Amino acid sequence: MSVAYTAFLPVDRAACDWFARRLTTHRRQRRTRKGTRRLTPWSQAVFVLRFLIDGTRVAQLAADNDLPQTTAYDNLWEGLGVLAESAPSLAEAIDAARSAGDGHIGLDGTLIPTTRARVEGPTRGVDLFWSGKHHRHGVNIQVISAPDGYPLWVSEARPGREHDANAAVKTGVEAEIALRNIGLDEDEHLLVLVDLGYEKFRAFPALVVPHKAPKGGKLTEDQKDWNRLIGAKRALAEKANADLKVRFRCLAKVSLDPWKIGTIIRACLAFHRIERPRHLVLTQSAA
Repeated sequence: MSVAYTAFLPVDRAACDWFARRLTTHRRQRRTRKGTRRLTPWSQAVFVLRFLIDGTRVAQLAADNDLPQTTAYDNLWEGLGVLAESAPSLAEAIDAARSAGDGHIGLDGTLIPTTRARVEGPTRGVDLFWSGKHHRHGVNIQVISAPDGYPLWVSEARPGREHDANAAVKTGVEAEIALRNIGLDEDEHLLVLVDLGYEKFRAFPALVVPHKAPKGGKLTEDQKDWNRLIGAKRALAEKANADLKVRFRCLAKVSLDPWKIGTIIRACLAFHRIERPRHLVLTQSAA
C-alpha cells in the first residue's frame, strides 16, 4: 500500500499565480475546451515547478497526478514552452543592460550535465555531448549576466564538446555583441567581460579578455594586476550560473532530450525573473 504525505513547494504564491495565468491564456489561444484537461492551469503550474525547482522525476509527477506517462510529458513540455516564451531575447537582454546604465556585462559558459547520449560527434568514437573539459556528458549553455551577477539571458543548448568561443558563435552571441556596438564611440561601448575561453575574440573592441602567459614566458606584474581586476569583476558571471543551478534542481542532471535543455533553462530564467526581479543599480564601466 502506498503512503501519502504532505509536501510544500518553496515558491512564492504570487509567482505561481502569474504562471497559472499564463497557462490559462495559452489554453484560450489554443481554444482548449473546458473539462478536457485533467490538470487545471494552477495544477499544471505546480506540476511544472515541481520538476524545475525540486527536480521531481516525470514518472513521479505522473503518478502523483494520476496521468499516463505520455500525458505527463505533454503537460511538462507545454508548461516549459509557455515559461520559456517569457525569457528575454539576446537583443532584449543587452538593451536592458544599457537601459539600466550598466557599464559592462559578463559572458560565461556553463555545462548542464546529462545522462549519457550516444550521438556520434565530429571526432570518431567521441560522443557529441561529451565534454573533455568536464569529463562528463552535457550541453554548453552561454549565460549573460549583469555586473551584480543577475542572469540576463541564456542560450540554446549546444553540444558539450563545443568550447565556449564556438558555442558563442553558434548561439549568436558573437554577432549580437558586435552589432550592438556598431556606430558608437568607444567610450559608449557596452563592455563584455570574459575568461580565456573566448580568447579568439580578443580583437573585438568591446570584449575584455584576461592576459594569457606567453609560451615559455611569464606575465608582467601589470598584466597580473589587470587579470586580478577583471577576474574579480567577472566572478559575478559565475554567480549567475550558480544562482540558476542552485535554485532549479532539475539542472543538476537532465535525463531528457539534450537538444531541448535550452527550453528548460530558459523556463528557469523566466521564472527566476518573475520570482526575484532585479533591482536596477547604475554601475561604472569595467575599464
